[in-house]
Amino acid sequence: MYESSIYLHNQRKLRQLMQQAEISSLKELSRLSGVSQWQINRLLTGLLPKLSIINILKLSQVLKISPEELFLEFETAEYLKDDWKITAQVMSGDNSISVESLQKELNQQQENLQQEFQASSIATLESWLLQWPTATTVAKKNPEISAVKLLPLVQPIFELLKQWGVEIKGTVGEVVSYNPQFHQLLEGGGSVEIGDPVVIRYVGYDHNHKLLYRAKVSPVKKDNQQTTTTNESV
Repeated sequence: MYESSIYLHNQRKLRQLMQQAEISSLKELSRLSGVSQWQINRLLTGLLPKLSIINILKLSQVLKISPEELFLEFETAEYLKDDWKITAQVMSGDNSISVESLQKELNQQQENLQQEFQASSIATLESWLLQWPTATTVAKKNPEISAVKLLPLVQPIFELLKQWGVEIKGTVGEVVSYNPQFHQLLEGGGSVEIGDPVVIRYVGYDHNHKLLYRAKVSPVKKDNQQTTTTNESV
């Protein structure tokens, strides 16, 4: 009941402010402010302190009221009262705060994070960066060197992919049941039905348990199937 009264109060207040600002709908408010309708709905349900400061500033500018007034006008869920006080103090403590200054700060933070990410990735690839150019030069001068000897040098690349949540799906040469959700039939490879045996030619990849690339497959030739069946019988 209390949560419902918060929503009704905030809905009435938002309608009044939108009318004063000549904004006809929540969709238009979202478009003008750049704040998603989902975030605006959080304001209506009493979760205003959970909005980012930059979203609060954007809404206050479009609604033509100060951030402090935004906090005073809208009801907040009881368990967020302390958050409300802290955020209100932050907003009122610096009158020079603006969307532009906050955006500049956020951009700087993003740049710092990107630099840290790059530095971490380079550290993981250090051995590969140092050894691979020399190894390829030696291999070109001596074609008889087995490619197997170069495989350990690329291990850091797979370690980096693992850190990023990238996982290899399948093994080259593995025979699996065809599933178009996870497999892509190679062009010119013929036709197959769901469940037919296919052989993996190029592995697929997942990223954080979401499909990134499907494994590329081709149908298993009938003579291979017969050979496999014969071997199994023996």
